[in-house]
Amino acid sequence: MSESKNKIKAALFLIVPVFLIVVIAIIAKQLMPSKERIELTDYYPVEGDELLLVMQDEVAETKGLYTDGIAYVDYDTVVSNFNKRFYWDANENIVIYTTASQVIKAEVGAKDYFVNKSKTEVDYQIVKVVNDVAYIAVDYIELFSNVKYTLYKNPNRIVFTYKWDGDYTAFKVKKDAVLRENPDIKSPIVYDVKKGDQLVYIKETDEESLKKFQKVITEDGVIGFIQKNRLKDSYDLALKSDFKEETYSSITKDYKINMVWHQVTNQDANNSLLNLLDATKGVTTISPTWFSLANNKGEIKSLASETYVNRAHSAGVEVWALCDDFDTENVNTFKLLSYTSRREKLENELIASAIKYNLDGINIDFEKISSETATHFIQFIRELSVKCRSNGIVLSVDNYAPGFTGYYDRQEQGIVADYVITMAYDEHTGGSKESGSVSSIQYFTDAIANTIKEVPAEKTIIGIPFYTRLWKEVTEGEQVNVSSEAYGMVNAANLLTDNGVKTYWDETSGQNYGEFEADGAMYRMWLEDAQSIELKMKAVDEADVAGVAGWKLGLESSNVWDVIIKYVN
Repeated sequence: MSESKNKIKAALFLIVPVFLIVVIAIIAKQLMPSKERIELTDYYPVEGDELLLVMQDEVAETKGLYTDGIAYVDYDTVVSNFNKRFYWDANENIVIYTTASQVIKAEVGAKDYFVNKSKTEVDYQIVKVVNDVAYIAVDYIELFSNVKYTLYKNPNRIVFTYKWDGDYTAFKVKKDAVLRENPDIKSPIVYDVKKGDQLVYIKETDEESLKKFQKVITEDGVIGFIQKNRLKDSYDLALKSDFKEETYSSITKDYKINMVWHQVTNQDANNSLLNLLDATKGVTTISPTWFSLANNKGEIKSLASETYVNRAHSAGVEVWALCDDFDTENVNTFKLLSYTSRREKLENELIASAIKYNLDGINIDFEKISSETATHFIQFIRELSVKCRSNGIVLSVDNYAPGFTGYYDRQEQGIVADYVITMAYDEHTGGSKESGSVSSIQYFTDAIANTIKEVPAEKTIIGIPFYTRLWKEVTEGEQVNVSSEAYGMVNAANLLTDNGVKTYWDETSGQNYGEFEADGAMYRMWLEDAQSIELKMKAVDEADVAGVAGWKLGLESSNVWDVIIKYVN
């Protein structure tokens, strides 16, 4: 019995050390960093002419081109990241860059670009098209943009620096170390870093997994994870650029603008100018609705009158003639504005008319622009601004109140145009399914506040309504059918008086409200009058914008002008 026990003890004496060795070996293996490697060409895979784009601190999903020793980046990446003033005309195969004074063009495959008729040659193709995608040479992009780049091989990749105003943190490597694919010592090695190398910190959301690791990017664009104990103390990284951003000059009046739109539908309407102006006070600017897009070729219809301009000037009033896009039967703004030759024809016709009739300004009132047309619309404004600037013609652009039309790019308008006009009305329109104010005070003040978030106040003009709507509600079962009709101020007040309506001040809308029943219908009206306009003018005054524009001349009551000139004079 004792001999058996001794044998067991002896066996255990031999087994336990072996077991411990195995356990220690397993634990050691678990603690040992992996030596597995991923080749950088597999980590950053590119094929053929592809070029990996490292966008400062992240790798882009799209790839560029590297061909004949020249790097190219796709157009969408260029405008999204580097410079939105590049424009690609896919119809006529032209890449355009617009400055404050020049429209610079380069055709696909060409090694030269044109500023007006002046040609400049370079030693590379400026733009290539591959599978219907336009690629622009990085060297060409760099001519006009605050971007720097470095090319690296094996794999072909380009590292961009273009975000100059961010907060960046860098580290120095204490001693030779490795970057891993993931924040784990068992993760494969992707890159070796040397003592003294600079690594830039990349923010990660998964802080738990980064207690011992730091996500970084090397100077040659490799992103990976490094153990924190391999890094020295962090320091702020200051990015410097000697690129000088272009500044845009504007034609700015040294007085507050008191503008009014004058709806002109035929030549005879031009003859009413002086009578209508005699009823106003303090008007500085008039905008007759003279020009309309005629077709997709860039031609315009005109009701312009030299006599009208002379009369306005004699009265001390500037003329900013309006051009609209309302003829949707004959005009498709996408088909018009997406062709450079058609845009140019439109621009030239407007400028020629402005010169011919001695106009002080052009007012663009394109209200039918779709989101797909937006890129072409803002390019039209850029190009037109160059021609207006060189001819001393004021360029103003009308916009809806900020909301669903953000694609009109008010911010860019506010840079390239002289004035941006916000039509702070049509809160409820003729097509609205419920009755309501044309411009309640909250809607109006929001329109101002949201506009000057994007456009400098000194370039902002606020449109005010000289009209209201009479709403008719007819109840049929559980359905309420709503329709409306526009009224000028005087006619609106007379209508309520004729129906024996006593109005009351509605604090919510900032307007006098009245209602009455007739012919089995309920009629409602939120009045625009001197009282409501004064409330609006106080908001305009507090925002210290460039002025106001009233729609439209002839719909206002005479006492409204006494209100307006108190705040705009």
